[in-house]
Amino acid sequence: MKNLNKTKKLVIFGLGETATLAYEYFTHDSEYEVAAFSVNEGYLTEKEFQGLPVVAFEKIEEYYSPEKYNAFVAIAGGQLNRQRTRVYRQMKEKGYVLASYVSSRAFVWHNVEIGENCFIFENNTLQPFTKIGNNVVMWSGNHLGHRSVIKDNCFITSHVVISGFCEIGENTYIGVNSSIADNVKVAEDNYLAMGAVVSKKTQPNSVYRGNPAQRNKIVSAKAFCGVLGETE
Repeated sequence: MKNLNKTKKLVIFGLGETATLAYEYFTHDSEYEVAAFSVNEGYLTEKEFQGLPVVAFEKIEEYYSPEKYNAFVAIAGGQLNRQRTRVYRQMKEKGYVLASYVSSRAFVWHNVEIGENCFIFENNTLQPFTKIGNNVVMWSGNHLGHRSVIKDNCFITSHVVISGFCEIGENTYIGVNSSIADNVKVAEDNYLAMGAVVSKKTQPNSVYRGNPAQRNKIVSAKAFCGVLGETE
């Protein structure tokens, strides 16, 4: 295990598996020292997690001020990432700087742009001139081709191939082993199921499955977000 110079302090929101992984990665592969965890007061059932204090999100500033601590929202991609996005925005409203984790075992070209509150795991390949927005998760083993853009609040699972000159719209979830061809624009609020092969522009608020990927009748907001949607 390498010797890390811990120059910044961090509070992680969440107590689930994503928070556990965030603690592992930030602790053993970053400049951040994790100081505490936080959850909404209604879910505060324990005082410690990973041997560290757990505080109510509603009172987090009283214990860990945004002037001294950064934050990271460690929530999975449920409801097309809306749960994580909501807390991310609330944390920003409290004045916190949101940290990103980028694995030292990822290939990241020097001119790649990465936003805040991103979680980029090992073995991701981020080619030249790519851009990743805020609050994006890239699980292990993905390929992001040159000049491609992932917009805010997306969740990319594992072994996804996004070819060159693509655009992934906000709040999109891409399942394991999916592939997106060159120059394809994936619209916002898309759910691409495991193994989907997308070779042409998609429509917003949609679910795509198969090879070649076909649009389902049910809209993604209705299927995954618990909000009203209409079928076609």
